[in-house]
Amino acid sequence: MNYPLIKPKYYVSLFKEILNFIKNPKNEKNRTKSTKQKNYDTIGLLILKTLFLIPVVLFFAVVYDPENIQKGNMSERFTPMILLLVGVVILPFLEETLFRLSLKFKPFYLALTSSVLCYYILTKLVFHTKLSAVDESFIMRVVISISLGLIFYPIINIKSFKKSLSKFWAQHFRSIYYISCLVFAWLHYSKYELSLTNILLLPILTLPQLMSAIIYGYIRVSFGFRYPLLLHMSNNLIGFSLSFLLSTDLI
Repeated sequence: MNYPLIKPKYYVSLFKEILNFIKNPKNEKNRTKSTKQKNYDTIGLLILKTLFLIPVVLFFAVVYDPENIQKGNMSERFTPMILLLVGVVILPFLEETLFRLSLKFKPFYLALTSSVLCYYILTKLVFHTKLSAVDESFIMRVVISISLGLIFYPIINIKSFKKSLSKFWAQHFRSIYYISCLVFAWLHYSKYELSLTNILLLPILTLPQLMSAIIYGYIRVSFGFRYPLLLHMSNNLIGFSLSFLLSTDLI
C-alpha cells in the first residue's frame, strides 16, 4: 500500500508546492487530487509545520518563555470540558470564518465573515471583553453581528455589486491572502502582555500563527473550507491535550 507520510520525498514535494503558492498565490481549487490525497497533504503540512517550529519551541524553552495570559484567563473561567469546546471548536470556527472562508469570494461567505468581524470589533473595541465571555453584553454582540450579516447579504448579492467585488477579489487575491496571514498572526499577540520585549520579539512570538495562516489559507483555497477548519481544530486539540497533561490544576 502507498503511505506517503512515511516518505521523505513526499515532504520535499509538499514543501515545494506550498512554497510556490506563497511566492505566487492563486485563487484556484486543486481538481487533480483525490480526497485521500488532500487528507494526506493536510496531515503532511501539519507535520512539516511542527518540524519547522522546533527551533521556535527551543527558543521559548531555553531563551525566553513569555507568559500566556490568555490561557490562564480561560482556564479560570471554564471547566476543562467547556474549555475544550471553546478552544477546540468555537474559536477555530470563528477564526476560520473570519480569516479563511472569504478567501473564496461568495456573497454568503462574505456576509458570514462580516458577522464574525463585527463580533470581534464589538467584543474588543466597544465592550472591551473576551470573545468567549458570556457576560451582559454577549446577547447584544451576537444579535448585532448576525443582524449585520443579514443586512449585508442582500446588498452584496446585488448583481452589479457582486460582479465588482468578484472582480476585485480576482485582481487582488495575492494581497488579500498575505494580509489575512499577517493579521491572523499579529492578532495572537494579545495572548501575551504588552511589553517592550514582547513587541520586539513579535515576529518570533507570532511565527507559529503565521505559519498556520499560510498553510490554512493554502489548503482552504486548494482543497476547500473544511480542511483548514478540521486542521485548526486538530491543532488546538493537540495543544489543549498537552496542556491538560502538563497542568495538575486542570486534571
